Amino acid sequence: MEVRRTAAVKLTVLDERRDDLHESARQFLHCANRASEFCWDETSYKNCITANTTARNALYTELRAETDLTANLVQEAIRRAVQATKGVVERWKQGKRVNRPEFTSWSMVYDKRSATFYRDRISLSTVNGRVECDFELPANSPTPYERYVLSEEYEFRASTLQYDKETDGFYFHITTRKYDGEDEDGPKVSADTEHQTVLGIDLGINSLAVASTGMFWQGDNYDHWCREFEKRRGEIQQRGTQAAHDALLRLGKREEAWRKQYTTRSPTKSSRKPSRTAAT
Repeated sequence: MEVRRTAAVKLTVLDERRDDLHESARQFLHCANRASEFCWDETSYKNCITANTTARNALYTELRAETDLTANLVQEAIRRAVQATKGVVERWKQGKRVNRPEFTSWSMVYDKRSATFYRDRISLSTVNGRVECDFELPANSPTPYERYVLSEEYEFRASTLQYDKETDGFYFHITTRKYDGEDEDGPKVSADTEHQTVLGIDLGINSLAVASTGMFWQGDNYDHWCREFEKRRGEIQQRGTQAAHDALLRLGKREEAWRKQYTTRSPTKSSRKPSRTAAT
């Protein structure tokens, strides 16, 4: 039985190296979106590229020339686009409304070659060489990092570096894996139940978020109100007056407040629509 664990660790990044991470993420997203364009076909899901080897062979050399990313980061960007395309194709096969995957959120995927672990820090590949970042670990021990990342029972898997604009902080979501043995009665269940719940994000393709408990944050209602705000914004912009400009500023503040409110709701309340006055 495969057992996966994720430990989120905040990083301490020197001020003079923060731009290296930001630029690396920008180029990573460029590669992922270029790969998504290559994999996508508007006419039929049968024409979409869902084989990582096909996409990598077609794009790797070109994307390496276009960016300053290391080989492994380029390959992970291509792989991310292929996996996202696979998810969309499955929805398309079921007759659901789909669009080409587009990557906009600050996020990079690191494998064990582009991320090197030490006990209290990590070394990350960037467009400007390696960046070493110390961990900000909680005082209570053992932490999830100690329990899973430092454990010899778990192996490192491709993990994600994310940036939180609200806190201006960088966080490394470390994914690990181990295999429990099987006996004649079937797979053994891990005895570690303290950290069984792991949050998984599907990049907004199938749902806003999916938890391992089976809880879903659906995106249909969110998409609807994004379109409503966009429609209202277009109507105001056509007026071209100072009053219209002031109205746009007020609308932008309301939209930002609504987005924060929506994304912090509990999943049981996320289907509740905002009032009709929200986009006026």
